[in-house]
Amino acid sequence: MKTIAFFNNKGGVGKTSLVYHLAWMYARLGVNVLAADLDPQANLTSMFLNDDELEPLWPEIGERPTVYGALRPLLEGTGDVAVPHVVEPEPGLGLVVGDLLLATAEDELSSQWPACLDRKPRAFRVLSALARILRQGAAEIDAKVILLDVGPNLGAFNRAALVTADSVVVPLAPDLYSLQGLRNLGPTLRRWREEWKERRERNPVAGLDVPKGAMRPIGYIVMQHAVRLDRPVKAYRRWMERIPAVYGNAVEGETMPTHVHTTDHDSNCLATLKHYRSLMPLAQEARKPMFALKAADGAIGGHAAAVRGCYRDFRALAKTVARRVANGRS
Repeated sequence: MKTIAFFNNKGGVGKTSLVYHLAWMYARLGVNVLAADLDPQANLTSMFLNDDELEPLWPEIGERPTVYGALRPLLEGTGDVAVPHVVEPEPGLGLVVGDLLLATAEDELSSQWPACLDRKPRAFRVLSALARILRQGAAEIDAKVILLDVGPNLGAFNRAALVTADSVVVPLAPDLYSLQGLRNLGPTLRRWREEWKERRERNPVAGLDVPKGAMRPIGYIVMQHAVRLDRPVKAYRRWMERIPAVYGNAVEGETMPTHVHTTDHDSNCLATLKHYRSLMPLAQEARKPMFALKAADGAIGGHAAAVRGCYRDFRALAKTVARRVANGRS
């Protein structure tokens, strides 16, 4: 089983939509997959579930069958993590439901990070909690892949979420903000990886399944946004051409040749996805991925051709990500 986090500390790059569509695609390809909503905004959950389905999962009083509900006994000191509730939109596809209350775990996860250096058992139980919850959730549906949707910040909760990940995929948009985000993200991932390695070796709790925290970057995905009137084509190309060097230097710690361009020559680029602006409203209304839209959903004429192209794109991306996770960067 492999855990893949989709992470960028710059928001608005299509990260949640990417996780949603890849989860559906892996299920369609016969690979059991668990999607975990670890963003306190719970946007991934809202893509899978409508308000009527979600409201019973977020009661004001009582048990919450969400990722926070599984974490709460440990946070409140009443026990260890609970077995998570997994919603199955279809066979082979599971969702660990997100929760806005995840934001309240930030302080506890922050305070337990330095406590690991003192070999305190509770610190390791807390910081391994998300990994253990996700493993239990994956076991419920025999998932071979866990996809993590992680919020756009470099806080303590995201650090604990990233510790659970074997691999990290970075969604990007071709703009200044994404490039600046890369410059922050790369050094932070390397620091977290080294700090967790030091802490992990101090675990005093026999039998506690502590994640390795590999957090290995396997590449980036450029999510093309609709071209706006205030962003000329020349400026768009300029940002696209700068991505390989910035990613290589900041995330991989390598110097990229000046002739390397995003789509054709950079081995770090997993895909450049189109902006399916005509399909997304239809998909949201139908509560299904864009590549699964039918004529009954309004996907007729040019939309039908776009659906077929979308399916090909996400199928190829799913296979590329799986290959990178299995074989490293080859």
